[in-house]
Amino acid sequence: MTDNPLVTTVIDWYRFDHRDFPWRDPDVTPWGILVSEVMSHQTQMSRVTPRWLEFMRRWPTPAAAAQASDAEILRVWDRLGYPRRALALRQCAVAIVERHDGEVPADREALQALPGIGPYTSAAVCSFAFGMRVPVVDTNVRRVIARAVHGDEVAWRPNARRDEAEMLALLPRVDADVQPWNAGAMELGATVCSQRSPDCVRCPIAEICEWRGAGFPSLPDAERERRQLRQPKFAGSKRQRRGRVMAIARASHGGFAIDQLWHRILLETDFCAPEDSVQLAREREQHLAAAATLVAEGMLQQRGDWISLPGEPAP
Repeated sequence: MTDNPLVTTVIDWYRFDHRDFPWRDPDVTPWGILVSEVMSHQTQMSRVTPRWLEFMRRWPTPAAAAQASDAEILRVWDRLGYPRRALALRQCAVAIVERHDGEVPADREALQALPGIGPYTSAAVCSFAFGMRVPVVDTNVRRVIARAVHGDEVAWRPNARRDEAEMLALLPRVDADVQPWNAGAMELGATVCSQRSPDCVRCPIAEICEWRGAGFPSLPDAERERRQLRQPKFAGSKRQRRGRVMAIARASHGGFAIDQLWHRILLETDFCAPEDSVQLAREREQHLAAAATLVAEGMLQQRGDWISLPGEPAP
């Protein structure tokens, strides 16, 4: 194991104190881990768990998922967000069947050649499914390293070259310790060393954290602003409107007529209609535009005035 006490402490902590997610079971297949990584991208774990369990119940292998329709995948995906990821996951299953005899490849380049699989997901699958010596870096890991190693409250912006170099410098020498270090650094950032409310009292590396040792210094405002990635507001956004349209489509087995959409948005979703008639008319047009965009992107299909999930048979 590495001589770095930060790494050894995080590994020991993780082995005895971490959240119990079903995809962390030692018997979970590489496919199950790949699905969990795609689902959990920018999504709360509490929302992922029931969707992952249902997905794996229905499609426990890439071959099973490859036989599903886009409509079936999207309904199980439900409201995890970014439905494009759901469709890419089915395409990924098809590619695994066609290129790799139905087995998730234990090769980072081969993984990245699959639909919807980028550098982070390929690294996570290599580490968590196959125990390979690959650094895994997400937002939580960046924050832990920035604070504990560099004494900076806010981490650098995502940068594949720096991300890998920072984590490679900390990888344990013993192969069996790499996976718990990758997972432990992520877990620490997600549950203890959070962005807004770090719980230093509970932190296993508090005594050797450079940021804490320096008295929790703040970055200059300009540098903080440069580093921070701010998620656009969801309320009132295009993403929220798209989500409402997709919810109507998922609830409509066989689809619905486009002229029904606005009425159903008003009655069946979380939309709170404004009293101002001009604003209400604007919202109607924006929801219809969201539907048109989803059709153009392949998230929905349209036959004449009839809209449905892709792959849904005509009524």
